[in-house]
Amino acid sequence: MSKSFYVVHLVDGTYELFRHFYGLRRFTKGKDRPYGAVVGVLQTVLQIIETGDRVKGSASRGLMLGVATDHVIESFRNRLWADYKTGAGIERALLTQFHPLEEALAAMGVVVWPMIELEADDALASAAHIASKDKRVQKVAIWTPDKDLAQCVRGTRVVQIDGRRTIIRDAAGIREKFGVSPQLIPDLLALVGDAADGYPGIPGIGAKTAAQLLNCHGPIENFPPDVLGKQRDLALLFKNLATLRTDAPLFKKVETLRWRGATSAFAAWAERMDAPRLLERCEKAAGR
Repeated sequence: MSKSFYVVHLVDGTYELFRHFYGLRRFTKGKDRPYGAVVGVLQTVLQIIETGDRVKGSASRGLMLGVATDHVIESFRNRLWADYKTGAGIERALLTQFHPLEEALAAMGVVVWPMIELEADDALASAAHIASKDKRVQKVAIWTPDKDLAQCVRGTRVVQIDGRRTIIRDAAGIREKFGVSPQLIPDLLALVGDAADGYPGIPGIGAKTAAQLLNCHGPIENFPPDVLGKQRDLALLFKNLATLRTDAPLFKKVETLRWRGATSAFAAWAERMDAPRLLERCEKAAGR
């Protein structure tokens, strides 16, 4: 009897919603459809369901899937750094699609993690950590180009996928792109800053210098006192902001992530979104 291996797919729902919302803008001339971005995310997730068990280097006999979203934009990090990213400036037409996305995904039979105190990135990191403990999991694929998630990559088993550019990065790919190993990504971001998340990094330290320092000394905690001087505490604060939490209790058994088809509620969602093709694809995928 052949042994089963799982491929676990973890999708950044917030990133996908932004991507599809602004991608549609190129075709709708500013007239946003109420569920336009939601439909786009569901199409992306369905594509993973349809082809995800054929991720390069895997021989899966079971596809597991989870999507993380930011149910609210703020998190515990806003209490640590006043300028950390908030929901300010997010267009209402986009903001009103967050909760419908969560509901539509659940109706489609997909496990969803709507995050409140933590962020969607923390959910993805936690899910990757939990899944990695299961020896039957052959591959964990984290679907997002977000550099924060590069810290979760481990060897060739936990990889990061930029679906838009069809790039798969393992640990060697992360080192090639950033100049440091995945474990040092929080330190790198602390030093160079992350404009998207709202912290500036340490003045005078660029990406190349940061990588050199980290490869020479290891994590920031190991830096000689004279390297950062009075900026050391600030660098450690930024590292705390950049470090994704891996202890969110999202699930206990990987099997709970198995996609078994859409629920009976999805037909109504497909009609509401004027997307009958989604229902047809779900039924076809579930029947395979």
